[in-house]
Amino acid sequence: MVENVLWPAYFDADLTRSEGRRVAADLAVAQPDVDEIATAVQQIGYDAVIERDKTYPRAFEPRGRVLVTGAEDTKNDLVQAVGAYLGVLRE
Repeated sequence: MVENVLWPAYFDADLTRSEGRRVAADLAVAQPDVDEIATAVQQIGYDAVIERDKTYPRAFEPRGRVLVTGAEDTKNDLVQAVGAYLGVLRE
């Protein structure tokens, strides 16, 4: 089974694309955390496992990551769907 890794940097409005953001600026949120990302993953119907002690390769402090299991979508589709749900969760 394929696991997809989602880092908070993928959804962080404070980062540029070259710094690691993977969603459009209008889908990005400020300082997303792994709990919010895991909730969004579960909302779209996949299982999420939080690893809090992991550090994004381009960052210096650990913010954790979310492992998504059982996703049938491509990673880009998954990232975009989670980004859309994060915006809804923050409203």
